[in-house]
Amino acid sequence: MTATPPPPHRGRRTLIALAAMLGLLAGGSPVARAADDSFQRGPDPTDESLAAPLGPFDIARDVVPRSAVDGFGGGTIYYPTDTSEGTFGAVAVSPGYTGDQSSMAWYGPRLASQGFVVFTIDTLTPTDQPDSRGRQLLAALDHLTADSAVRDRVDADRLGVVGHSMGGGGSLEAVVADPDLRAAIPLTPWHTRKDWSGVRTPTLIIGAERDSVAPVRSHAEPFYESLPGEPDKAYLELAGAGHLAPNTANTTIAKTGIAWLKRFLDEDTRYERFLCPPPSGPEIAEYRDTCPIG
Repeated sequence: MTATPPPPHRGRRTLIALAAMLGLLAGGSPVARAADDSFQRGPDPTDESLAAPLGPFDIARDVVPRSAVDGFGGGTIYYPTDTSEGTFGAVAVSPGYTGDQSSMAWYGPRLASQGFVVFTIDTLTPTDQPDSRGRQLLAALDHLTADSAVRDRVDADRLGVVGHSMGGGGSLEAVVADPDLRAAIPLTPWHTRKDWSGVRTPTLIIGAERDSVAPVRSHAEPFYESLPGEPDKAYLELAGAGHLAPNTANTTIAKTGIAWLKRFLDEDTRYERFLCPPPSGPEIAEYRDTCPIG
């Protein structure tokens, strides 16, 4: 009987486990980390540094054609050029229904310049449903860690997903399928499924007060409420914003999203103060959380 091969993301985890075992046999630590067991990257953060259009890292990009990948539609990788601080956590970013990577392009330089490798992807078709987008996000992470030109810059044990609309629903699908993912940020997420009690990944859901496509009362809010209390979760509602708010540069999304990724991909407690006590201001209609504590 021929054995059924594991899903691609299972293959990535198998490689990580094998590397850990080999490290132990060689007398090393199971995961390559900085000497002080910290993933901190970059200078101490401030309100101004999180709100800035670009962070402290110089970046470059690599265009990945559809013909060079399997399981998704290609995309663009944005990455820090300086590797003196070690490897980086990474995120794959999915657009929403009928969208392409251009609708999420601003996340590339914004996040990469803060010390992440960011893969904004195209989906196989513009109308792919959330379950398909979830699988494509995982396929993109597999490519990023195993086959991409920047794979040596990525810590394959510190990965996350971001998605808009059906891509946001896809990001929830991805963390259910692969609970080893460290962070998720669904942006004005859309999905017919409302129960996400199986999620085991710290998840920041961002909704929009005037969203008529994925109204928060039937999407973002019940999604958040269904998430378990552990690990950490948060819900931010953009005041006066509509469904497409995440498609253009948004300081509120950037500040909270960067802090979330730093806290949970990098385990960087310097960013807790931007999440707990909860952020507030006229641009935020509502914020709920479990207040992440290191």
